[in-house]
Amino acid sequence: MEQDDFWEDPERVARFADRDPDHRLVALLESGDHSPLRCALDLGCAGGRNSEYLARQGLEVHALDASEAMVAKTRERLAPIVGAEAARQRVRRGRIDDLSHFPDARFDLVVAIGVFHAARSRGEWERAAAETTRVLRPGGLLLFNQFTPETDPTGEGLHPVPGEQDLYEGMPAGPVLLLDAAGLDAAWAAQGLRPLVPGETKRVELEGGGRRVSVNTLYTR
Repeated sequence: MEQDDFWEDPERVARFADRDPDHRLVALLESGDHSPLRCALDLGCAGGRNSEYLARQGLEVHALDASEAMVAKTRERLAPIVGAEAARQRVRRGRIDDLSHFPDARFDLVVAIGVFHAARSRGEWERAAAETTRVLRPGGLLLFNQFTPETDPTGEGLHPVPGEQDLYEGMPAGPVLLLDAAGLDAAWAAQGLRPLVPGETKRVELEGGGRRVSVNTLYTR
């Protein structure tokens, strides 16, 4: 199955949509530790679980996903809250390395959970990081999560793609761009972002001998 087709599958869309809002996002908004967050961008919005939560908390939410089916589901979830036309305008289909329809410093918060590893090259990852930084206001927050090279969901191992920096094969959805905590901090520092707290590497053992290993970090510009 091609990478793009993988994310259009109706059952997969439904599974993502059924998930609760990300616990890190909920904790961030409930903490009250940061300046008022009024406008948010949900990158890789999938089935809209985080977009809907943000909208219900009163934020102006915009969302982006490469999957047409995921975009449609997110619009469906936002329409009862913001209206059908606003949902259509605010939820767009696109790649994370092209945020050209947003002006500089547009957002107080960018949520990028489990999406940056979908970059198809290190160059695409860096373009996405530059675009994310550009649309984030000074002092704004980036809630970030990405798989590391230790990830192996099938238990059969991942393999570096020859001639490609940090790109690996072996994931069900296709090639992925993987960085560890130190590599992520360095890559975001090159864009002018710094971690508010040290990145947390989370390891989840899976049936069949596989594992998911990801880094969770809150950055600020």
